[in-house]
Amino acid sequence: MRFLFEDESFSFETLRAAGFAGDGGADLGEVVACAARIGEGDEQAWLREWKATARRAHAVAEGALAAGHRVSAREALLRASNYYRTAEFYRRDDPANDPEARELSRLSRETFAAATALMDTPVEAVRIPYQDTTLPGYLFLADDSGAPRPTVVFTSGFDSTLEESYFAVAAAALRRGYNVLAYDGPGQGAALREQHLVFRPDWEAVVTPVLDWALTRREVAADALVLFGYSLGGYLAARAAAREHRLAALVLDDGLYSYGQAHDRFLPAFLRTWTEDGRDDLVEPVMRLLMRESTQLRWALRNGVWTFGASSVADYLRRTADYTLEGLAHLITCPTLVLDAENDQFFRGQPQQVQAALTCPHTLITLTEAEGAGEHCHMGAMARFHQSVFDWLDTTLTPAPAPAPAPAPAPAPRLAHRP
Repeated sequence: MRFLFEDESFSFETLRAAGFAGDGGADLGEVVACAARIGEGDEQAWLREWKATARRAHAVAEGALAAGHRVSAREALLRASNYYRTAEFYRRDDPANDPEARELSRLSRETFAAATALMDTPVEAVRIPYQDTTLPGYLFLADDSGAPRPTVVFTSGFDSTLEESYFAVAAAALRRGYNVLAYDGPGQGAALREQHLVFRPDWEAVVTPVLDWALTRREVAADALVLFGYSLGGYLAARAAAREHRLAALVLDDGLYSYGQAHDRFLPAFLRTWTEDGRDDLVEPVMRLLMRESTQLRWALRNGVWTFGASSVADYLRRTADYTLEGLAHLITCPTLVLDAENDQFFRGQPQQVQAALTCPHTLITLTEAEGAGEHCHMGAMARFHQSVFDWLDTTLTPAPAPAPAPAPAPAPRLAHRP
């Protein structure tokens, strides 16, 4: 699918931004007008125009709030947050020290936080104890009753953020009576940008303290915890579920068996061999040539070096080999939903590998290009995606009705006495 751009990466990221419109994260006219001012593959124009679009939405929000228009302010703040995130996306030369990247990320977080204060259902910013620090999170509650409810624990991916969780899952979950606990783990969002925590493959070390914290809350039903993995989170959540058995269900959007193998689709086989052999002197110049020709590859490898704490592209590629479910998938015991996108440009074939390795009760759902849901994580078809996930969860978490007691045997007929 191409959406407003021929450049595959620009197309997908624009579709991602626009696809959140259903839950207030975008307005289609704003997206189309913004995209029209950006040339193919022009990363400077991308930043400039998405930043300008975000600022306009932000200004609308401030004006509406000052005039007492609470709903209008909330809607504009949600759009601004999504647009600021989108503007920052390609700033990957030195994001840890890039003041532009840091400012856009800060604005995305702050506008979202301001929007949560105007929502109709309770939202609580939380800090979850993790090792010697804390992880930032949001607890989205379906209502203020305090009643225990099924709760989705949202694990984001390679480049997604805590704030994106609202559009990806939380808004749809709240409408259906679920709570959502979303967090930034190592390598993600503010945990990466502000605390400099980088990805780790043993994600159970992250999820276990998150669940420990969740279970301190009376609003969280202990027997109805759902772990949800989004994009790279499809591996992270599955890895955690192999070790963590307090889960009632697991959702993988999309299924990811081997993150290292997923890279092999984009790289010549000899580069993998050189990388494994430590021939970084050969790998790096070839990678620079390939990155020059591909927006997608350039962004992905630069983002990988940063989020994995790697010293080079070759070092990053070596580290991805540890992100595999080999020898672990069979340890998952809870019912599992594996999602597959027919035209996934990143993880094609991976959901089927996950399905083949699972021994727990599981379901594979492939959403198709014909229904507009064939892109990675079903971007642009969020309503169809949400319907698939939550219909499955509603069925999975609902106890089967107890069998009716067998009817008592009918008494034997009595013979009439005849003299």
